[in-house]
Amino acid sequence: MADKKLPDNLHRDTLAVRVALESSQYGEHSEALYLTSGFVQPDAETAARRFAGTEDGYTYGRTSNPTVSSFERRLAALEGTEAAIGASTGMGAILMMCMGLLKAGDHVVCSRSMFGSTLTLIGREFGKFGVETTFVSQTDVAEWKAAIKPNTKLLFAETPTNPLTDVCDIAALADLAHGAGALLAVDNCFCTPALQRPAELGADLVIHSGTKYLDGQGRVMAGAICGPAKLIVDVFGPVVRTAGMTLSPFNAWVVLKGLETLGIRMQAQCANALAVARWLEAQPGVSRVYYPGLASHPQHELAMRQQSGQGGAVVSFDVVGNDPDTARANAFHVINSTRVLSIATNLGDTKTIITHPGTTSHGRLTEAQRQAAGIGQGLIRVAVGLEHIEDIKADLLRGLGTLT
Repeated sequence: MADKKLPDNLHRDTLAVRVALESSQYGEHSEALYLTSGFVQPDAETAARRFAGTEDGYTYGRTSNPTVSSFERRLAALEGTEAAIGASTGMGAILMMCMGLLKAGDHVVCSRSMFGSTLTLIGREFGKFGVETTFVSQTDVAEWKAAIKPNTKLLFAETPTNPLTDVCDIAALADLAHGAGALLAVDNCFCTPALQRPAELGADLVIHSGTKYLDGQGRVMAGAICGPAKLIVDVFGPVVRTAGMTLSPFNAWVVLKGLETLGIRMQAQCANALAVARWLEAQPGVSRVYYPGLASHPQHELAMRQQSGQGGAVVSFDVVGNDPDTARANAFHVINSTRVLSIATNLGDTKTIITHPGTTSHGRLTEAQRQAAGIGQGLIRVAVGLEHIEDIKADLLRGLGTLT
């Protein structure tokens, strides 16, 4: 049965619930999950046209799937881009982007405050193939400008960063990139389109780990790139088909349903995170709190403009310690004293997660890289969930209140 055509200019919360492929002849209300590796063709001629790309149609699961298409359409609508393409993980999406855009002799300018695996993938793995990367300050636009070369093809930032929540000026970096004939890609994992739409600020590509807030309950792995249809279809599509970082239909369906509650989850988790951050600032065992929603954050005003007036749901803080060993021991004590919070490395879950970045997400970096990124041994990251705020505070206080 034919679905009613959606009107233009719908709010993001409505798009998150309604955008998808048309329902099947059965008129299912919830989007269908198509668990199939291949698709039967009506005849050889049609199969030939579809495999050649001259006719639309589903052929093989590594190329496309209706459930994955629904997820891609919904996410693109939320980000305000022409198209999106799914990937098996967030890192798979970054790999896809780099494979599609870069070749030996190209140059990338990248924030040194990016997620640890991103730094390793771009700086080390792509360095093996002749791609040069310059790592710069997340927040110093002049440093980004000075790093650009004639062969610069890509500027890549994550905002806010993981785990220190540094915020970059997306519009300023977009102007730099476009003035140099390069593209700007922004990892929007922490904010999601519920808070921030980088494409509206000039970013060419928006990267997502759907594993986190898009799913929202820590169930599956997923990733995506949002951007212009020409890049999504003509550049990244062939990479996915050939290299196989395909998003599974089941994972796409889970994240598709997660998007329906994204807006209300983000509002509630941001409110909890702000309350936690304000409370942490008053704790004697805490030397510094990193959260864009606080007036003490160096990029607070920029974050409020870019992030719909919200600070996000991730709070990081340094515990006291006169030296790295003491700071690490104190951080471990706080983490190990929790009885409600989960000790894990993911984020974006409805359950609050606590972790020690220096030995987990950034543990594979060299000490010099960690220091350059500002990752100290006393740093703790809390991805705030939906538990009652007083229970979250009480759980952190078990350790913070007993530091010696």
